[in-house]
Amino acid sequence: MAAELSTSINIKEPRWDQGTFVGRAKHFFTVTDPRNILLTNEQLAHAHKVVTDYRKGIVSPGLTEDELWKAKYVFDSAFHPDTGEKMILIGRMSAQVPMNMTITGCMMTFYKTTPAVLLWQWINQSFNAIVNYTNRSGDAPITVSQLGTAYVSATTGAVATALGLNALTKHISPLIGRFVPFAAVAAANCINIPLMRQRELQHGIPITDENDNRLGESTNAAQQAISQVVVSRILMASPGMAIPPFLMNHLEKKAFLKKFPWMSAPIQVTLVGFCLVFATPLCCALFPQKSSISVSRLEPELQEKIRANHPGVERVYFNKGL
Repeated sequence: MAAELSTSINIKEPRWDQGTFVGRAKHFFTVTDPRNILLTNEQLAHAHKVVTDYRKGIVSPGLTEDELWKAKYVFDSAFHPDTGEKMILIGRMSAQVPMNMTITGCMMTFYKTTPAVLLWQWINQSFNAIVNYTNRSGDAPITVSQLGTAYVSATTGAVATALGLNALTKHISPLIGRFVPFAAVAAANCINIPLMRQRELQHGIPITDENDNRLGESTNAAQQAISQVVVSRILMASPGMAIPPFLMNHLEKKAFLKKFPWMSAPIQVTLVGFCLVFATPLCCALFPQKSSISVSRLEPELQEKIRANHPGVERVYFNKGL
């Protein structure tokens, strides 16, 4: 009879060492696996039960270590790490590749007319708003009014950026014009992410010691978290929006696409998807999910509180979001 699985496995942390880029990359290749969006509610409920029971010291009969880690990653792919709520399907990181390859491919195919720019930038920023809200850091609720204001501001800013850049590039090389969507996406990320997570910038995100004891909320930690996410998102979009324009510029001169011009969008979507399969997890892995900041870089009043109540703590930790 097989021995019962030990209850000492730390499933609060990822399976692989998060102190190294390779360990974080392995973690995010699992988290962003597009196959996770095909999981049924029953499979998610089973993973949720396995993980929550294990955290309470209850081991399902016959459970193996590999099955436990598989359940943990299914759980992590669908449930928010701070609130515990089931995340919106298209807002999950596992939906990033199929959603982004479709939206980005279409943005880069239909970029020449104002209606097309308006439509696809609006779709892209609406999707980004859902992702940014779904993957926010912290457990404090955001009101419908705050959410609406952030969404309208972010979407308006992104569309205005795209139209402005399109106007500037009308009289230059068509190849450079193909990079307008990327420039718009990069600029929009700098607008969208801070706006959708403005509550964190105003009120702070939870910070803990290395043993997960909550020490307070910090706006300085929120600024670091959001800055890291902005950098990751821009770099995540880079390969899929920088490589295909060169290839498509070359392919569109060939007889095949001249004969079958409708194939341009599917080819572009496929190229973007191939880039995103690798860029999404690798760019998520640039910074640790559980980021840290020195106590000396926190707000003065929070520094005093921590040094008075927890004198040995020199570094605090927080979930940066994705």
